[in-house]
Amino acid sequence: MLTINEIEDDGHVVAADLKDDMDIERERRALSVRANMIARRFSGCSREVRITLFRAFCTSLYTCSLWVRYSQRAYRALRVQYNNAFRVMVGLPRFCSASGMFAEARVDCFQATMRWRAASLMRRVRDSPNTILKMISDKPDRPICYTGRDYIPLPAQYSDH
Repeated sequence: MLTINEIEDDGHVVAADLKDDMDIERERRALSVRANMIARRFSGCSREVRITLFRAFCTSLYTCSLWVRYSQRAYRALRVQYNNAFRVMVGLPRFCSASGMFAEARVDCFQATMRWRAASLMRRVRDSPNTILKMISDKPDRPICYTGRDYIPLPAQYSDH
């Protein structure tokens, strides 16, 4: 009998164990490719142009608002890649302060981007006239609602500690 461990649907990877680690890894690689391509092609542009390009092409983490079951290792790797992508795009040294570089450039850091994406999904779900979506959004114990309130912490059963 043939067993399938993962399936990709519209770019979102769904694993047999329903964890999001493989989809996070897909997005981490895609972010790296986008950032390096833009950094190479637009290296002669001004810092403001490169920051605008980062906002446009590197903060749209595809399907990130759907991630609710993932390991801290996978999430941390994506956060590090996000920070490094910004450093490459604006030509900063590898070990400069992440919070300082985002604050100076007035760009949302990784955590702010993830919270904004999760809140945006919850706002769209809550505002939808669809009764099934209304039912999901009315139950605060659902993983999607948990993500909308606070994206960073995970329930203990999903942690890889």
